Amino acid sequence: MGEIASAAGLTRQTVYAHFPSRDAIVKALTDRATDRVTAALKAADLSRGPAPEALLRLVRISWETFEAEPFLLNMPGPPADPGSEHQQHLPVFEMLQGLVDRGRREGDFDPGLPASWIIAATVALGHAAGDEVRAGRITSAQADAILQGSLQRLFAG
Repeated sequence: MGEIASAAGLTRQTVYAHFPSRDAIVKALTDRATDRVTAALKAADLSRGPAPEALLRLVRISWETFEAEPFLLNMPGPPADPGSEHQQHLPVFEMLQGLVDRGRREGDFDPGLPASWIIAATVALGHAAGDEVRAGRITSAQADAILQGSLQRLFAG
């Protein structure tokens, strides 16, 4: 908290007045990132065009959020409470669910794959891409391209 206060040009007391813990700061930053990506996804109108193209828009917008909010790529390990993470990302998951349902219905995504698996795989691959960037094995641009290509092949109908 001292490092955060110093970087922000504040006292620790001021930081603690707004955020009682590091976890509270992380949650606030994650909430802000979720709000931004949700607004961008709504503006991108995922109901427009073929589902595979909309999926690529979703991935690009999500990845742009990682680039705009670098703390997301630098957070260590899995979340302490996966249920809390799911709840926090629910608006994005709901948009992805609608996109997956449409893609399966229109024959663009493999109808034999459960929608819940497609969503879980998309999230897991996104986390794997972030891990690779964080480890310095690939660049952010490479991760975006690899993630998009992988998802296209994985879900093809």
